[in-house]
Amino acid sequence: MKYTIRAIMHKITTHPLSLSSLNDLMTNQTPIELSSEVIENIANCRAYLDEKLQNSNTPIYGINTGFGALCDVSIDTNQLGQLQENLVRSHACGTGKLVPQHIVKLMLLLKIKSLSNGNSGVQLATVQRLVEFYNLNILPVVYTQGSLGASGDLAPLAHVALCVIGEGEVWHNGIQKPTKEVLKECKIRPIQLQSKEGLALLNGTQFMSAYAIHCLLKSYKLSYFSDLIGALSLDAYDGRIEPFDPLVQLVRPHKGQILTAQRIRGFLKDSALIRQEKTHVQDPYSFRCMPQVHGATKDALEHVSSVVLTEINSVSDNPNIFTEADKIISGGNFHGQPLALSLDFLKIAVSELGSISERRTYQLISGERGLPSFLVNSPGLNSGYMIPQYTAASIVSANKQLATPASVDSIVSSNGQEDHVSMGANAATQAFELVDNVERILAIELMNASQALYMRTLKTSTFLEQFLTGFRKEIPFTKKDKPLYIDIKKTIAFMQSLNFDNDVLFEQISA
Repeated sequence: MKYTIRAIMHKITTHPLSLSSLNDLMTNQTPIELSSEVIENIANCRAYLDEKLQNSNTPIYGINTGFGALCDVSIDTNQLGQLQENLVRSHACGTGKLVPQHIVKLMLLLKIKSLSNGNSGVQLATVQRLVEFYNLNILPVVYTQGSLGASGDLAPLAHVALCVIGEGEVWHNGIQKPTKEVLKECKIRPIQLQSKEGLALLNGTQFMSAYAIHCLLKSYKLSYFSDLIGALSLDAYDGRIEPFDPLVQLVRPHKGQILTAQRIRGFLKDSALIRQEKTHVQDPYSFRCMPQVHGATKDALEHVSSVVLTEINSVSDNPNIFTEADKIISGGNFHGQPLALSLDFLKIAVSELGSISERRTYQLISGERGLPSFLVNSPGLNSGYMIPQYTAASIVSANKQLATPASVDSIVSSNGQEDHVSMGANAATQAFELVDNVERILAIELMNASQALYMRTLKTSTFLEQFLTGFRKEIPFTKKDKPLYIDIKKTIAFMQSLNFDNDVLFEQISA
């Protein structure tokens, strides 16, 4: 099919994708194309597999045998294509909520990247079809429930593969339709799967990985907001700057701790509030220990990033085909344990940003440091910001439940053939919910910090005042009680409207 897209294309190559390139791809919605090297790799691997099947009757798992507990059942050569399509249809049994469309688009991208390594034996036409889907925003309807996180994300990826063969449902132009209708509209013919292709499409960790990429990118943004909003709260609370001194960080030089203190010092560089003489000797931990707490989360994100980037640039289907070594090996690269553990780590680390944020909100409304109780005039007649803290506390409690590790669980499947699974898909969907929750908690802190700073005579820093100017156009000073759910919604929308350059989002410690 011929179609028109923007001239600027991102080439899928053998070079690894980075968080920066993924952030740019998703932000700019850049179309993609396969490089000539990738095309050659895919074609060579398919030719090798065709020749191997033509000249050998040796059982090769999932290619001329059944699947899972049926791995010892041989399949006739003339039924190999039917075998793969049956696999796709039988495994498309997801349920629950719909996967958000931007996550599905990431799934397509990551599946393309995995198949581009040339170890999967797929037809070039199959990978090009995934590229077409990506560029035309033909996004398979996928469900959140059904993956055990080993043998890959079988059920979610089966819904993607179902659309490749012209079945199932897709989103197109924001409307959910049967795939066959959309393919007909776009003059696209369904792919007829050949040997091994269904297995290559279904085996893999792209459901978990797509959620992990989304959560990582959002978590880096929330990490920045935690420092920025924490700095606002520190000034609003008339806090002390001494705990952020470089000397304190250098005697315990965790990278994230150093970066957090460095950022907060920069945010407050010319603040009149931070420089005024203090009457108190010490601040509560939620202010004083921001470098240590926020910093530990930064270090956790760095570790999770390393694992996730390794995963998305790897081959995670099965069996793996090695043309130069003349080997087809059935292994376990589909097992999601690395992602499951890392997603659980991300959940715990990011939930702490919400936990410490809620504590700062609590301190701001406590009636201390010259601020009125609940940050409102005539407290008693007005409840002011009393109840947003309740809301934040309830979300923090929910996050404690979501942060409980999913990876410690396993359950036997496929008649005992698949006897240990990662549950990484559950960790992935929990992480998705958790990072959204932390965004809401930080939004509530931002509302409180802005309200408190209105009540101060002195000003915060130039940088933070500029930030507040934009924010206060959306959320003005609260003079008397009003329904605050509207302000929470507006604050979240304001935060989501801010885009960050990669060098800010993935900032490193300066010399």
